[in-house]
Amino acid sequence: MNDHLPLIYDTSLENFERDVIAASRETPILVDFWADWCPPCIVLAPVLEKVVQTSGGKLRLAKVEVDEGDNMKLAGRYGLRGFPTVLLFVDGEERARFASARPERWVRDFLKQHGGLFLDTTP
Repeated sequence: MNDHLPLIYDTSLENFERDVIAASRETPILVDFWADWCPPCIVLAPVLEKVVQTSGGKLRLAKVEVDEGDNMKLAGRYGLRGFPTVLLFVDGEERARFASARPERWVRDFLKQHGGLFLDTTP
């Protein structure tokens, strides 16, 4: 069980298999590939955090700072072309992705469409 993981956490190339692939077999995981020099990344982060914090534990957020360590290798593995890019993992596999900053309603609709997650909009 992935109870050792908080709702929102940082991960890396070294821990990605455990923190995302394995953990997504129990709880869907959004993976936010971001960089601190990226203005849209800074705009999207609080939107993702709010959606996850109000999900009632139905969703977790793994954050990957692409400029730390070997994390850019993860971006390469998934063919990412820009940041932010968000991947949704369910049952150990990538289910969907989107790029760029998006409003909260859009993110909730994305999760409903691709993850079957019906998340209330109230905190």
